[in-house]
Amino acid sequence: MIELHDVTVSYPGVGKRSNLALAPFTERVESGEWVGVIGPNGAGKSSLLRAIAGLVDHNGTIDVDGQPLAAMSTRARASLVAYVAQEPIIPDDMSVRDYVLLGRTPYISYFGSPTGDDRWVVADVIDRLRLGDFAGRMLGALSGGERQRAVLARALAQQAPVLLLDEPTSALDIGHQQQALELVAELRSQEQLTVVSALHDLTLAGTYTDRLVMLDQGVVVAAGSAKDVLTAERLGVVYHVCVTVEEDPDDGAVIVVPRRGFPVQE
Repeated sequence: MIELHDVTVSYPGVGKRSNLALAPFTERVESGEWVGVIGPNGAGKSSLLRAIAGLVDHNGTIDVDGQPLAAMSTRARASLVAYVAQEPIIPDDMSVRDYVLLGRTPYISYFGSPTGDDRWVVADVIDRLRLGDFAGRMLGALSGGERQRAVLARALAQQAPVLLLDEPTSALDIGHQQQALELVAELRSQEQLTVVSALHDLTLAGTYTDRLVMLDQGVVVAAGSAKDVLTAERLGVVYHVCVTVEEDPDDGAVIVVPRRGFPVQE
């Protein structure tokens, strides 16, 4: 479970001024829940995830399973929270196996070597993410979808109960987008992961998550089920788009369909 109370993130501005990226944010994410964070560019999605991951300074409190993250060492935090950046560093000349092994860093001493248990975890994750045929390949030789699976494998090798995903499908085509999110859904079910993900594609966000939080200019403007949050009127105001919102009669998934006709903003 993640509990956030009055979490704010600011970045240096001109002179002594600072730019508020995330206004006081309070939320509770239950264990095993998948919450999607949506909003236009600059809404504060990445700042929120980076605050939870401990990568940016913030005010307010963030607890995981009742433990305050601010009081933890980097290694201790990494054992609770795994983070997949929007543009992760992926060295072309490193093998998939060695890259996934980096996820075991929180459990290896500074001058130590991976143990048999570490290598077993890596082998298990590689197998479960169907990367066995690529384990010895260099990352630079993989397709976009394969590289994305390797990034997820590295995060899962941390064996952290919380998984943060910042636009995990932004560089993928529609087929690989669906494959990646299906994989997250499968692993979430198997491992009882708590997932918080920032997503641009609103239909995918509404299809895979349990509920949504919409940010605009650092402020929460809506939160709840996809049906309640993804309304045509609200999307028009926040995203400056013209859309039709439909509900799939078979599974209740909310589908956002772009339409022509929205006036160009000056």
